[in-house]
Amino acid sequence: MRNPPIPVIAVLGLGEAGGLIAAGLAEAGALVRGYDPRVDAPAGVTNCASGAEACAGADLVLSVNSAADAPDALAEGMPGCAPGTLWADLNTASPGEKTSLAETARDRVRVVDVALMSPVPGRGLLTPMTVSGPAAADYAAVMRPLGARVDVLDGPVGSAATHKLLRSVFYKGLAAAVLEATAAARAAGLSDWVRGNITEELIKADAATLDRLLTGSRTHAVRRIHEMEAAARLLDDLGVPARVTRASRDWLADLT
Repeated sequence: MRNPPIPVIAVLGLGEAGGLIAAGLAEAGALVRGYDPRVDAPAGVTNCASGAEACAGADLVLSVNSAADAPDALAEGMPGCAPGTLWADLNTASPGEKTSLAETARDRVRVVDVALMSPVPGRGLLTPMTVSGPAAADYAAVMRPLGARVDVLDGPVGSAATHKLLRSVFYKGLAAAVLEATAAARAAGLSDWVRGNITEELIKADAATLDRLLTGSRTHAVRRIHEMEAAARLLDDLGVPARVTRASRDWLADLT
């Protein structure tokens, strides 16, 4: 039985995430070509002088820069791509931005929407990836044999971004609430008590916690509006911006 061909993968953007993923792909046996105008390629990755040079002969291109730079990366790299090359956009962007990228590419390359579902440092190529778009299964077929964890969604380009960003609303919103509460606690001299209270609540959370948060907010919205107004005044007195606190009050007001 013949061994499968070794994939040629271009990585555009060799910062923290791109560099780690590129290095992981090279270690897994892929031929990896990288380009970044500010960062040299890691060991095992061929350093190219341009995006188009990196993309020449590539079966798959990974764009790992930023949402703002993604269109430029496509414009610079696409001339080096053979028709039908897989172009995976790993940048955190809105579904609309991902869709616009695919529309720009048209039939020149096949755009795949890839959402990195956890921080890359410490995981590298093993970072869970959620992918969508007509060519998502083809992306998985290249990346899975190299060790990547790929979850294919049955949806268009933009669906993976939607899943990631909806989760981000919760996780990053929770982090913002914790930051605000602990900042106020420091100002009030109650850091240990608040940290202990938050830790206890997180440990005992279970599947029923979500239902209590949703139903309780609706049932007790009026009372909780007054509670959060009082909390906002406390933070004002402590000199801590009450951004999350006042946003919570406004959400409760929408429930009445």
